[in-house]
Order: sequence, then C-alpha cells, then structure tokens
Amino acid sequence: MKTINIIGAGRVGRTLAHLWHKKGVFAVQDVCTRSLSSAQEAVQFIGSGRAVTHIEAMRAADVWMLAVPDAHIKPVAEELTKYIEKQAVAGVLIAKGAIIFHCSGALAASEIATLKASGAHTASAHCLLSFSAPERAAQQFAGSICALEGDVFATTALRKAFQHIGGQCFDLAAKDKILYHAAAVFATNFVPVLHSIATDLWQKSGVPMHMIEPLCNTLLQNAVNNIQTQGAAQALTGPAARGDVALVAMQGKAVTAWNAHAGHAYDALSLLATNLAANLAHKAAK
Repeated sequence: MKTINIIGAGRVGRTLAHLWHKKGVFAVQDVCTRSLSSAQEAVQFIGSGRAVTHIEAMRAADVWMLAVPDAHIKPVAEELTKYIEKQAVAGVLIAKGAIIFHCSGALAASEIATLKASGAHTASAHCLLSFSAPERAAQQFAGSICALEGDVFATTALRKAFQHIGGQCFDLAAKDKILYHAAAVFATNFVPVLHSIATDLWQKSGVPMHMIEPLCNTLLQNAVNNIQTQGAAQALTGPAARGDVALVAMQGKAVTAWNAHAGHAYDALSLLATNLAANLAHKAAK
C-alpha cells in the first residue's frame, strides 16, 4: 500500500485522509500541523498516522497532500522544497517521483512548481462538497465531483484514489480553475449568506422568532426541490421573474436603507433574475 503524508489537517485533510485510510487506499504516515494538539486530533479522527509539528520531521512518502489554506500553499511548498533539497544533499530522497498535490479549488498546480523542480509529480485536486464538519463530509462524500489538474502522472493516480472513496473525477484546465471555483461559491457558499439576510429581514419586519427558522428551511427545501425537478429557470419566482419592475425598485430601495451591502446584492441578483426570466421567455417563444 502506498504511503501518504499530510501537511495541514483541517476539515478537508481530515476527511480525505480518513476515507483513504478506511478504504485501504493509502497508509497514512505523517500528519503535520503547527499545533501538536491539532495534529493529534487529526490523527485520532483519521484513525492512523503520526502527529508532527514540523515538516523536517516528516519521512519519505509516495504521496503528499497539502491541505492548507490557499494563501499558505506556496509558502508551504517552498518550505517543503527546501527540506527536500537539504535531505537530497545528505543522500536522502524523500520526494523523488512522489506525487504532491494541493486541495485548492481556485489555484493551479503551478502554485507548487518548486516541488516539480525537485523531481515530484505535482497536481491540484478539489472536491465539490461542503467540508463544514469532517464527520458529515465523510458520510456525504460518495458521489462528490472532484476536479483534477496538473501532471498527467499525478492526476491519473489521484483519479484512482478518489474513485476508490466514491469520487467522480474530471480534468480541469489550469486557466479555468478560478471560474470553476467561483461557480462553487455561487452554488453553495452564498446560500448561508442569503439565508442569514432573510432571517435578519424577517426579524426586523416583526416575524416571530420561533417561526423564522422553519420558514427559512421550508422555503429553501422547496426551492431546491423545484430546481431539481424543473431546472433553475423554471423554478424562478418573485417580482423580478414576473417583470414587476416597480416592486423590485421599491424593495431594493428599502433593503439598501436597511443595509447598503444587502441592497447592492438585491439589485444585482434581481437583474440576474430578470435576465434569466427573459431568456426563458425567449426560448419559449421560439
């Protein structure tokens, strides 16, 4: 069984490592975070591995996963590169021919180009799943879409690894990653924001607190069901979808007076909704 080292053991790193360990895809070896307690918690959740706090304490491995925030990927890659080069001088090859990948949805494998120069096969792999809680994410992972980009050798091996835990993989061009990730933001990250704004507005307008949560949940579930059964355009409702320009303007003004940022969002989303409804009408007229 091939070994895997993990740098950064947050929600994504813990979830993937746990699934790979559970399915016998990789032997989890070293788990590195800046905090020993965090690394130990990650090892406990994963079910295998050795907790370390410094990259210099990590051993050679077949695969390395950099599961760190986007802003840390390049610095961590550079730190790992220096360690690899230092070990090479001593005659120890810890990453020659190894696969090293990061988990950013927006950044390309080029972020870790220094590791490629050290003889590793580099890639990026991003899974379209909410990792808000590792326990839940592990249960929901099967069927998740996984975007792979980078070295062909690396992406081929990673495809098999993700498929073993239920991932559905596809190849993504580096130049398209930023828009791909923006789509994910629209599809999922903004939903809690809109939910929160609606909650605040209902509270401000006098809806009893005990009614707000079930109201939000019901409307959200109905919207999801309608989108799944009818498609986004057909599921669209509201004043913008009806072409009620006067009401859209009135509501936009009221929301802006309450919260300027929310008002800008309302105006922008109403315009997009109007365009979506117009496109649907145009197709129906053909």
